[in-house]
Amino acid sequence: MSIGWNDCVKYLLHFCFPRVCASCGRDLSWRAEEFLCSTCIQELAHPGPLICRRCGVNLPGGGAHCYACRGSKAKQYKCKVIRSAWIFNTPSRALVHSLKYAGADYMAASMGKQMARNFCRYPELVAAEVVVPVPLYPAKLRARGYNQSERLAHYFARHTGLKLVTNALKRTRNTISQTELNRKGRLTNMVGAFTCVQAAEIKGKVILLIDDVATTGATLEGCAVALKAAGAKQVLAYTYAREN
Repeated sequence: MSIGWNDCVKYLLHFCFPRVCASCGRDLSWRAEEFLCSTCIQELAHPGPLICRRCGVNLPGGGAHCYACRGSKAKQYKCKVIRSAWIFNTPSRALVHSLKYAGADYMAASMGKQMARNFCRYPELVAAEVVVPVPLYPAKLRARGYNQSERLAHYFARHTGLKLVTNALKRTRNTISQTELNRKGRLTNMVGAFTCVQAAEIKGKVILLIDDVATTGATLEGCAVALKAAGAKQVLAYTYAREN
């Protein structure tokens, strides 16, 4: 079997810097396109089959909505639908944490492609016209060197053909970490944390927010409030993973 120049480079890189699964640490083939081994890839799981119609959280006991979205509560949210490519389990967590905290921005190409492949599972998102990533606060962006949500949005938009507007939103407050707060605290923490700085690109459009993980949806809601104030027709959201 002949090996081209690009394959030679990949093989030499693998020889010098052997690749391992981001989740379990097993050796990967030098030809592997993904960052997970075949076993861990099989462990990636879609949300559901029963999920909240608005926020997308798993509902093991069934029903149309979770407690937070039940009855008239859903009407108060500006982000009307939240969906995710995967649930936040061991392999998806490993990829997100590598992308977000370990400087592995190159993983976004594969992860964004996965999001695009799973996008067809959600006809409720088909009306989306413009893709907008959740922004980082400038100081955090400088420290990290890139916005992981923007990287995901870039590759997702490339594979779906949707228009990408990377600078539509600006984070105006350096909020404390959401991991330290309960649901009510997370929602309060995001009030007034974002502003829309590209209203012309947003007005009258159905916006699809892109983020790495959805937990309570508070960050997505904060973004949606700013987008609606700028004239967005509707705001939907799609994340790489969904924490339950």
